[in-house]
Amino acid sequence: MRGGGPSVLGIVLAGGEGKRLMPLTADRAKPAVTFGGTYRLVDFVLSNLVNAGVLRICVLTQYKSHSLDRHITTTWRMSNLLGNYVTPVPAQQRLGPRWYLGSADAILQSLNLIYDERPEYVAVFGADHVYRMDPRQMLDQHIESGAGVTVAGIRVPRTESSSFGVITPGSDGQTVERFLEKPSAPPGLADDPNCVFASMGNYIFTTKALIEALRRDAEDESSVHDMGGSILPQLTDRGEAALYDFSANHVPGETTRDQGYWRDVGTLDAYYEAHMDLIAERPAFNLYNRSWPIYTHSYQLSPARFNAGGIASESIISAGCLVRGQVTRSVLSPGVVVDPGAVVQGSVLHDNVHIGRGAVVRGAVLDKNVEVPPGMTIGVNPERDAELYTVSKAGVIALGKGQLVT
Repeated sequence: MRGGGPSVLGIVLAGGEGKRLMPLTADRAKPAVTFGGTYRLVDFVLSNLVNAGVLRICVLTQYKSHSLDRHITTTWRMSNLLGNYVTPVPAQQRLGPRWYLGSADAILQSLNLIYDERPEYVAVFGADHVYRMDPRQMLDQHIESGAGVTVAGIRVPRTESSSFGVITPGSDGQTVERFLEKPSAPPGLADDPNCVFASMGNYIFTTKALIEALRRDAEDESSVHDMGGSILPQLTDRGEAALYDFSANHVPGETTRDQGYWRDVGTLDAYYEAHMDLIAERPAFNLYNRSWPIYTHSYQLSPARFNAGGIASESIISAGCLVRGQVTRSVLSPGVVVDPGAVVQGSVLHDNVHIGRGAVVRGAVLDKNVEVPPGMTIGVNPERDAELYTVSKAGVIALGKGQLVT
């Protein structure tokens, strides 16, 4: 931490496959998926940690990590003079020739990182959520409580509990009484029976408590070796777990509309809806908060250009785009070309997508380098789309990297 505060090592868990986000994860790790035009999902957690003064960060990677590794090493360059770094750490197989068995096993196999830094606290954060958060405020509560681990929680409808780890707080509102991984029917909160506290996948550990919990877990042959499924229940049973209510977190420059915003974009529908949150006149998540910026790679491209009657409304248009058709309620990444007569509505287009003359694209997510030939349609004929492309439960059409449109 800056300013002589407690020493904190950041560990970002970025090794998941992201199967529910296919085909966007067919060729890359989930944290490397583009979001909001120019960002990668991993940029949100790294920006939060760096803005909070956590300047030594290890990103644990595993599946299809090349583009993620490249993004981190080329974008997240810290001051070597001050000993700061953000570094990708692939599966090292220090405990034998095997992949990570789970997120807890990933940290167990990477304990050398903790031993080398000897931090007082370890912030273990997930890599694939969209939000702003000041981890310093969570750390302050953790230190004051004396807990072994503090887990960040956010209120979600009880009907969604099967998608999250669910935290039952004690009568003091801070102690974790129970931790249930993806339960079907957990009890509601005392002050709101229709809601539960969902784990955000962000934890702050006292280093000693983390190491001891990992060692106990490694000896348990019945364990799934997961942070939420194993480590949190273990520390909860020992009375060493505390809850941090995310609604109490405030960052500079936030608005009343985007304060407390957090989205798990693990499915195509969630990913799509989070993009739609960006483009409203009063966005539910504000990318333009300069007081708590989200950092990413800066493309060396010319500004976006509009020609031949091209027009865009309620949209995000990145640098290097050429718009000569009509774009509404959409997010365009760098280098997208929309030819004359083409119509793009309610869609997310990744780098270098080309929409041909007179083509129509509606309600779709197109990964990089997809070319839609002149006159072709996506999102117009549901039966045809279902035969050719990936279609989500809510009807979002997704095409993978470079996928042919026929």
